[in-house]
Amino acid sequence: MANLILLLQEYGVLIVFAIVLIEQIGMPIPAYPILIVAGAMSVDGDTHWSAVLAVAMLACLISDSFWFRAGRFYGKRILKLLCKISLSPDYCVSQTEDNFNRWGPKALIVAKFIPGFNVIAPPLAGAMGTPRGVFLGYAVLGSSLWAGTGIAIGAFFHTSVDQLLDILSTMGTTALVVLAVLLGLFVAFKYVERKRFRQSVDIERITVDDLKNMLEQGKEPILVDARSATAQMLDPAVPGALLFNGGEPSVDIIALDKGRHIIVYCSCPNDVTAAHVAKALVGQGYHRARPLHGGLEAWNAAFRANGDTVREDNTASA
Repeated sequence: MANLILLLQEYGVLIVFAIVLIEQIGMPIPAYPILIVAGAMSVDGDTHWSAVLAVAMLACLISDSFWFRAGRFYGKRILKLLCKISLSPDYCVSQTEDNFNRWGPKALIVAKFIPGFNVIAPPLAGAMGTPRGVFLGYAVLGSSLWAGTGIAIGAFFHTSVDQLLDILSTMGTTALVVLAVLLGLFVAFKYVERKRFRQSVDIERITVDDLKNMLEQGKEPILVDARSATAQMLDPAVPGALLFNGGEPSVDIIALDKGRHIIVYCSCPNDVTAAHVAKALVGQGYHRARPLHGGLEAWNAAFRANGDTVREDNTASA
């Protein structure tokens, strides 16, 4: 640990840049403690707060610009990729879409303070067509606020931080082991949280082939779009599908015959939003509600690609 402190004293700016960049790219490496330590060290003259702030903002802007361009060119696909590799539960994309739709690009100002939101907000801004200049303005403001707050906390509590560093320096390699264990526990906690969430929405899926068979047999299943309002803006809904839009079921859904087949779809990883909605509907007595395996992407590949259509009078036929 003493060597680590010496490295921070000698290469503090470079270490801050590297760790912030790694965290902002999406790796589960907390960067805020480093900013706090660097802020405390700036009081003693070991680092300069303005240099720490500058490199932290530069790392944030490099990551944000990369994800913004990825979102601009790849849209929804990059969001699904981020949620697949994230340690947060898979509903993170839907939550972020709703938050971004509510606040617009201004959400970038506080995005870095919200776990999960900080990585997904930049590509979502790109996918939503936010002008580059507007994005950069809010991204710079958000980065400066996030990094500046961490540095200010360290400077304000520099005496306590210095005492903690002194204690860690006397522990030698034991301190590194403790920090590694704490990081491992954090990653394990997030993994268990994600696994528990998946188990909570464990429900039998229905495939596109099953849906085709139902249509051919004249069963006329009801399609329910469980995506967020923002996702519905990015990709059109299935013709005739009822919109769930989060919260409680709409009047049209409540009015459905509880004996009807209800197919719920979304565009999120592992169909978790659709599974969550379908499970809620089953709990309310709609025992034939099932999530569509593969979601909207699977439906598009099976129907729109072949020029087929699904009944557009779902609501009327209900």
